[in-house]
Amino acid sequence: MQVLITHGTVARTRVLHLSRWQIVAAVAALVVVLLGVSGSVYHFVFLKAAREGWPVVAPLVRLIVRDEIEQRERFMRHNLDAIAQRVGEMQAKLVKLETMGERVAGLAGLKADELKALPAAGPGGSAPAATPAARGGPFVPAPRPSLVQLQGAVERLGETTDWQTDLFTWFESRLQENRLAALMVPSQAPVDVPVGSGFGFRPDPFNGRPALHSGLDFPAEPGTPIVAAAGGMVVAREWHPAYGHLLEIDHGNGLVTRYAHAQKLDVELGALVRRGQRVASVGSSGRSTGPHLHFEVLVDGVPQDPARFLAGGRGRAPADFAARVTPATRVRR
Repeated sequence: MQVLITHGTVARTRVLHLSRWQIVAAVAALVVVLLGVSGSVYHFVFLKAAREGWPVVAPLVRLIVRDEIEQRERFMRHNLDAIAQRVGEMQAKLVKLETMGERVAGLAGLKADELKALPAAGPGGSAPAATPAARGGPFVPAPRPSLVQLQGAVERLGETTDWQTDLFTWFESRLQENRLAALMVPSQAPVDVPVGSGFGFRPDPFNGRPALHSGLDFPAEPGTPIVAAAGGMVVAREWHPAYGHLLEIDHGNGLVTRYAHAQKLDVELGALVRRGQRVASVGSSGRSTGPHLHFEVLVDGVPQDPARFLAGGRGRAPADFAARVTPATRVRR
């Protein structure tokens, strides 16, 4: 490409030879210069006019960038709505955690009022002082988090809340298993009267010869209520020549309680009973010299001293049997 440059009719003509790449470079440089000038004009003139409200320029600038402003506002509203929804979900999870904490505290033997009465611990792990210490120093404001940082913090808090919920659920499950295992141990006296005859060898009341007494005798008036020493299922309800009206309750883990010489049986075969539920009434049926309850505890069919179980009280079993009833053991019904 040639460019002719002249200054007049008698002046010498100059000729410039431009290649294709030189033209491309010149055009590119011109575009860069125009972009820089337009950007400077936009930044220093139009933005300033929009911020300061110049009479003519400001409305034009707002009209041009209106779509961009509306898009940014929609984006902000969408993110704020999402954050508000996450905060609402976390509030619901915190309420669930509080309720679960009260249930776990109840299983652990603590009252909700006792937990609320505990002083709140500060960052150092102790309760805050009643009178704050002297403080001072220059004011250095903390930087405000960006929207992305705020969303990240909300997500991390949500993950922590989910983990705490799972942890509380696991704690509650283990405590419930321990409580269930304790409820299956016959630690409640079937009749609220003193023991008349204990477990062990004694003279037989009919022939006077030494014989093993395989349970406890509770002398009581006929018709006195007999309650289940622990929760379980009725596996025997029958008449026995020696035991008279007989009731057996299976508590799982090879543990069975036996209630003999009853006047009347109040539960049916296969019924599920709970601790303290009335199951029979005191009588003198079978091989008996008078109205009383003969109470036995059998582990894998072997008679045990019921006094060792009843002495535990409040759901505690003897040490040798407690070792068998672990949280991992499933209670057989």
